[in-house]
Amino acid sequence: MAAGESSFKLILGSSSMARQRILAEMGYEFTIMTADIDEKSIRKEKPEDLVTALAEAKADAIISSLQNTGIIEEDAHTTLLITADTVVVYKGMIREKPSSEEEAREYIKAVVGSVLVTNLRTRSSKCGWESAEVYFHDIPDEVINNLIDEGIPFKVAGGLMLEHPLTLPFVEAVIGATDTVMGLSKSLTEKLIQEALFQQVSPPGIPNVS
Repeated sequence: MAAGESSFKLILGSSSMARQRILAEMGYEFTIMTADIDEKSIRKEKPEDLVTALAEAKADAIISSLQNTGIIEEDAHTTLLITADTVVVYKGMIREKPSSEEEAREYIKAVVGSVLVTNLRTRSSKCGWESAEVYFHDIPDEVINNLIDEGIPFKVAGGLMLEHPLTLPFVEAVIGATDTVMGLSKSLTEKLIQEALFQQVSPPGIPNVS
């Protein structure tokens, strides 16, 4: 059910072009907001816990911004906020966006993604995560150098942009949903949108998060 055909509004809390494209492919119209948070300050041992915590932190930051501007109180429509995060797990290590060329060179040869949907009217949230596996053929150093020169590895978790024309020919197999690897699972997002829309309001003082 596309947002243009319903009574609710949708905010995507992400600057990711891949997430924007995926949500548009699902038939939704949405506005974009970004969260100014220090992702490196949020640490969890398990990747599913980390992506969930990061999605929640992004939602909190955006909601705080909306409250400061009074937009939430003024808007009579039901509004859903979607935040998400993705990390790559390689050889047992969690890998996010590389911070240096050396890290990018290592990461790129190496996915757990979360989605959090918050109903800004009821303040209830629905969260979930999915994983996928990506197997690569050996990527030549020349290709890696070209990707680094473009700055691609610094924009995505694990230094990996699956759909990039330089990377795609070296993908051997993807086990799981490709859109999960790209940052936003369509099936999980749709499921959480519907759950957030119809979630009952919790009693005052009791957060409704699942």
